[in-house]
Amino acid sequence: MVAAWLVVLNFGALGAVAFRAEGFSALRGADWAAVRFTLVQAMLSAGLSVLLAIPIARALARRQFRGRGLLITLMGAPFILPTLVAVLGLLAVFGRSGLINQALEWVGLARFNIFGLHGVVLAHVFYNLPLATRILLQGWAAIPAERFRLAASLGFTPRDTFRQLEAPMLRALLPGAFLVIFLICLTSFSVALTMGGGPRATTVELAIYQAFRFDYDMGRAALLALVQFALCAVAGLIAWRVALPQALGGGMDRAVQRFDTGGAALQIWDNALIACGALFLLIPLAMITLRGLPHVVALPAEVWQAAGRSLVVALGATGVTLAMTLALAHAVLAFRGGAFLEWLGLAALAASPLVIGTGLFLLIQPLANPRDFALLVTMLVNAGMAMPFALRLILPALRDIRAAQGRLADVLGLHGLARLRIVTLPRLRRPLGFAAGLTAALSMGDLGVIMLFAEREGATLPMQLYRLMSAYRQDDAAGAALVLLGTSLALFWVFDQWGRTNAEA
Repeated sequence: MVAAWLVVLNFGALGAVAFRAEGFSALRGADWAAVRFTLVQAMLSAGLSVLLAIPIARALARRQFRGRGLLITLMGAPFILPTLVAVLGLLAVFGRSGLINQALEWVGLARFNIFGLHGVVLAHVFYNLPLATRILLQGWAAIPAERFRLAASLGFTPRDTFRQLEAPMLRALLPGAFLVIFLICLTSFSVALTMGGGPRATTVELAIYQAFRFDYDMGRAALLALVQFALCAVAGLIAWRVALPQALGGGMDRAVQRFDTGGAALQIWDNALIACGALFLLIPLAMITLRGLPHVVALPAEVWQAAGRSLVVALGATGVTLAMTLALAHAVLAFRGGAFLEWLGLAALAASPLVIGTGLFLLIQPLANPRDFALLVTMLVNAGMAMPFALRLILPALRDIRAAQGRLADVLGLHGLARLRIVTLPRLRRPLGFAAGLTAALSMGDLGVIMLFAEREGATLPMQLYRLMSAYRQDDAAGAALVLLGTSLALFWVFDQWGRTNAEA
């Protein structure tokens, strides 16, 4: 059943898109310009994110200070941060009336316009720089402590240590990190919608939305959806084939003690890098809080109604994701075709929510009014898009449970629901909680499929926030953004804490 649902979601929708698509001659010059812009912004965003992450991750790897763990934890926040909230925070800092432009005006310099290619790239770097930093930090943590001891005994300078130990790790890790972020930037709809700045800064997903909602050209929208799927599939296939770095030999699992910390100048440099990275991440979030807090109480009723719809969608998507992922993970381990089922569960990584939404719209249209199913379709698509992350969290833990407890459970005659309740779920509580929090937060802040389906009276909170921004109701938008931010983080925290509380190893 789960496999059939995934086939319909990922490939049935794609089949409907392919059936409706016209020939490539139907693409206009503006459509090919959107393809070029999509590739250029994704390459620039991924390249800058990875390049900037290298010195920041290296500084964090060789410095110990109070609050380091909290800072590293906060670097995971942008991944679950609603895109529109991040955009509003960046506008508060870099926008026309933001802090940077006010400072430029104060010293007599001209203001700059954030919208366009540089705005899209800036937003993507804000989102993905912390992700790249976390990925590279894992690479530094994988270098055995004995390697650094040996380097110190041989009198290595910081430059020698980088050349002999760190550079090989980076050569193995950077291609995969670049491709993962490149894939994320390919499917970023909200950033282009809010920061694009006109026809010259339009991505393929934004072109799909425009053909769908404004031109009512379903054939062209379907063709653009095929182009987007092809871009994502190629990037996803390359990312799949790029291996993660191998461990650099065995160690004794000792705490890493760095001897290449250098003198005062190097310490000042590392501290400056860490401070700049932290400020780039935290100032936009602080601005959202400061600007939105005075206006939360006076928000109009439609904002709270939209928040209720978003909460229903997020909780529904979370329940569907966990149920389907648990069933699929058990099937992967139980059946001979488990590798195919695992691939099917991860296939959504190469898909775009907007492409799937377009296909589902075309599938539903002959049978009923697709807009009547806006919230249901949004919930199902969000669940499908979150399943690869949930499967990556749950499947390895389930394999460990099978290896450690499976034989004893068989001897005791525990099967079916009894085995699930007594043996499996208590030991899966931690990954289940994290997967639930991640799914709920991502679904709460999603602005994609709902833009294709919903009308004004069926808007979710991200859609309502976008309308407030478009209408230049900045006070209401700031308040709504704070509600969205608080709800997303609260959902993640509640589910994650549930998973951590009384979780069994």
